[in-house]
Amino acid sequence: MTPRPAHTAPQRPSQREHGRPTVSIIIPCRNEAHYIAQCLDSILATRFPVNRLEVLVVDGRSDDGTGQIVAEYAARDPLIRLLDNPARITPSALNAGIRAARGDIIVRMDAHVTYPPQYLSRLVAALLETGADNVGGVVLTLPANETPTARAIALALSHPLGVGNSYFRIGAAQPRWVDTVPFGCYWREVFDRIGMFDEELVRNQDDEFNFRLLNRGGRILLLPSVTCSYYTRGSLRQIARMFYQYGYFKPLVARKAGRIMTVRQLIPALFIVSLATSGLLSLVAPAARVLAAAVSGSYVVVVIAAAARAARRHGIQCALVLAAAFLVVHVSYGVGFLSGLSALWRPAAHRARRSAAVPLSR
Repeated sequence: MTPRPAHTAPQRPSQREHGRPTVSIIIPCRNEAHYIAQCLDSILATRFPVNRLEVLVVDGRSDDGTGQIVAEYAARDPLIRLLDNPARITPSALNAGIRAARGDIIVRMDAHVTYPPQYLSRLVAALLETGADNVGGVVLTLPANETPTARAIALALSHPLGVGNSYFRIGAAQPRWVDTVPFGCYWREVFDRIGMFDEELVRNQDDEFNFRLLNRGGRILLLPSVTCSYYTRGSLRQIARMFYQYGYFKPLVARKAGRIMTVRQLIPALFIVSLATSGLLSLVAPAARVLAAAVSGSYVVVVIAAAARAARRHGIQCALVLAAAFLVVHVSYGVGFLSGLSALWRPAAHRARRSAAVPLSR
């Protein structure tokens, strides 16, 4: 049964119009030629009435042909519009899409994802029925290809050891109120009420926006029965870069929010700090070697246990890469977090990071 908020939901314009809201889908993207066609095909197969739908693809000046692919779709189907994003970062793309959107409801989607036909209809129905301000589903993480590395990365990013207790990644038994969801489905008036996405945050802009929403009395609902399929990055190097960026911008989000969003985001950085500290202390205090061995040994045991379970189902090669993937996720996120913390005292470093071209998809 879908939960309802304790407060009385504000009357929405589309509720007064007999529950027939119009919807604007916004897809920020850059250099997604490999994925954008299957993403758009899945959206166009929706069961939601297309006369109440528009799809805005906001391209960050791709140089791999993504813009041309989208332009061809737009020429064939009036539902699709191609918008320019000269800033080439996700929050700028989202804000440009919101400003150009005509719908009562704004749905953020991702080019690396495909969506089942009932996906949009179920999100909109939940938004109408529950009084939520933002709803989202669970992401099924799929490999970019069938190599052991890609399969191991997909396993790592859907495993509690890799992503913690993020319900939108690991699932939930029933609908629940949460602090964030991916690819949110929002009432348009939410942006009028609390503002747009923060363009200083190249990554994690969803977290900061949803924090503002909750802080203003909004509610965010996760629907575990609503799923979409996310095709993750195919190499450990790409995963390292992505999680470094996620970690790097977390301290800036915390400063803007006035607090750490969740304790779990501190764990990778604390792990690295404890290893480094105990390692340095062991040079002058041999007893500290016991602490260093305990910290690193505990981590190794947990990772090996998770990899061993995976080996029984996916084979030894995939399990070995899975162990490496866990390490890459944790270390890159932790180093990114510490780098971002340091950069808070060096504003020029954040400006340089913001101006760097990064993929607009997850």
